[in-house]
Order: sequence, then C-alpha cells, then structure tokens
Amino acid sequence: MGGCDRDELREVSAAVLAVTSHLSVREVLQTILTSARRLLDARYAALGVPDGNGSFAEFLADGVSDEQWRAIGPLPRQHGLLGVMLRDPNPVRLANIREHPRFGWWPDAHPVLTDFLGMPIVDGEEILGELFLANKRTPGGFTAQDEELLRLLAAHAAIALVNARLYERSRELSIVEERNRIARELHDAVSQKLFSLRLTAAAAATLATHDPSRVAGELDTVRRLAAEAADELRAIVVGLHPADLAGDGLDAALRKQVELLDRVHPVAMSFACDEVPRLSPARERAAYRIAQEALHNALRHGRPSRVQVRLSGRGGSVLLEISDDGRGFEPTGVGASGRLGLASMRERARAVGGRLDVRSAAGAGTTVRLSIPAPDGADGTAGQ
Repeated sequence: MGGCDRDELREVSAAVLAVTSHLSVREVLQTILTSARRLLDARYAALGVPDGNGSFAEFLADGVSDEQWRAIGPLPRQHGLLGVMLRDPNPVRLANIREHPRFGWWPDAHPVLTDFLGMPIVDGEEILGELFLANKRTPGGFTAQDEELLRLLAAHAAIALVNARLYERSRELSIVEERNRIARELHDAVSQKLFSLRLTAAAAATLATHDPSRVAGELDTVRRLAAEAADELRAIVVGLHPADLAGDGLDAALRKQVELLDRVHPVAMSFACDEVPRLSPARERAAYRIAQEALHNALRHGRPSRVQVRLSGRGGSVLLEISDDGRGFEPTGVGASGRLGLASMRERARAVGGRLDVRSAAGAGTTVRLSIPAPDGADGTAGQ
C-alpha cells in the first residue's frame, strides 16, 4: 500500500477520533465514505443507517452529483440487496450486482452499477448499517484485499455510530438529572416562599378587621416575597436553557450562562476568559455543572452585589474560578457541605481527575476554584 493510501487511512482515523469532541457523526461517516471510494478506486459509494420504519435514518452517497441525486428521487427502502445486508453480517462481493438473486431494480435516473462490494457495519452481533461500493475503475473488479480494507473502514463507521448513540444516552441522562435538580429547587426555594406568601396574606386579611394600621407592613412583606419568588422562577427558567458544550465550547457556554443570570438578577455578573485548551466532553460537562452549582449558591445564599467568573489555562491545567463578595460562610461548618452541594461538586471534580477548593468566611465572600488537567499536547482553544 503506497504512502498516499497510508495518508488516507490516517485522515480517516483522525476523523473518527474527532467525533468524540465534535459529535458530528454525519461528517465522520461522509469522510469514511469518501475515503473508501478513493482508496478502493470505485466510481460510486454509499452508506446507509436504517431507521425503524423500513427506510434509512441516514443515507449518504459519494460519486453522485447533487443534480443526479435529486433526479434519483426518494431515499431507498430496505428491500432487495440493501435489505439482505441489514440482516446478514457477511460481506457481499459480486462481479455483477444484477446476478444476485435478491437484486430488484433501481430508478431510471440511478447510475448503472456493475461490480459491487458491500460490507455491513456491525457492533458485536448488531448490524448498525451498511457500506457499499460499485463500479471499480481498476480492471478486474473488487478483490479480497479491497474487502479487508472496507471491513476496516466499516469498523471505523461502527465506532462513530456507537459513540453517537452513547452520547445521546448521556444527553438523555443529563436531561433527567437537570429535571431532578429543577424539581429540588422548586421545592426548596419557590415552594417555601409561596407558603410564606400565603401565611402573610392570611395575616394581612385578619389584621384588616382587627388592626388596620399593621396591614400596610404585612402587604409590603407580601410584595417582597412575591418578588423573590419571581426571581427564583426566572433563575430556574434560565437553568433550563441547555448548554451546547460540544458546539460552543466551555468558555462560550459559561459566557452565555453568566449573561443570562446578569439579566435576571440585580447582581453585577462578569465573565473573563483566556485561551484555554478544549477538554474532553465529560470534563467540560463536569466543569459547567460545577459552575452552575457555584453560581446558584452565590445568588441564592450569598446575597452578593458582584459575582465574577474566570476561566484560564495555567501549568497544564484549566482553571475555573467563581468568586462573590457576599456574606460568605464557614466551609467546615456543620451542614455547610450538604446545604450548598459542596460534596457533590467535589465528587464531580474527582470523577474527571480535577480538584475543587472552596475559600470562604463569614462576611468575606466565597471563591470556588476548580482545576482540571488539560490533555497532553492540546493545541485547540475552547470555543473553536
């Protein structure tokens, strides 16, 4: 295999590895498909990922122009040879596709296919899709060596598809976790304020007949509690906005969160960021969740006038600091860890190889500092 072929394989491997950061599985599959057609010197190539309705959730083609693709018409169904490869894990290599007993037909605008090489994309015993080539330019048709190379490329495609599936499951779990967090906040904060609001309103109604001079004070309390409940609800709604960490990067996601909180709270919020390397998806999620928890604590418990968030890179690590000038607390005090979620924040940090430090004292504000090791040799920056 020549140097050019080795370069192509390196490109394919790099594209598959990139999906763990960018989660653009369609781009990875397209790269694999294009590389397969070039490496095996085929005129046409296609890759299909089935849906549950007899058609394809993804169907990519290479070697066909956009005009030809439009003329061909709707996506194919899982019939004929395409259906065979979704049920049989064995490759199909033919000198003439029309000689296969399950060959059916193709639309009038479809290119005429002759020699054919098809490879199911498998994960264990599950068939995830199919990758196939047609009309080899080199005389003699597809070879056993071509078949082995296509098997390797199909394995790369399986990695990309499995990774995308795992990411989707992880995202679903994160959504469940976020819903649980919001439910706890509603119960702990808004429900308590609404209960106090009801009691105060009831007291005002009683005083209206017995001691009218005190009604105005009670109504002021009602207005204050209603405003606080509205602020809590706005903050929770802000927390519902999902962070696009994969697309934006940690710095952009944090900046958006701070800007949103700045709009709904009467607190001066600021964000600063140096160039920092991209972290793994798991580490970026952990850092973002820790920042959310620290900001929530500052705004709900600290009563600050100013909150600052800073993201920077130093000594092979990414550093995240959330500091406020609020009333502070004693980090080692009884119940502090549980009440402010410090234990869960530290556990998140430990789970991704990071370290969390909290500095605070009564009347002296609070600083939450997270340090996470950056990947060796990282040269990308957050948000790119």
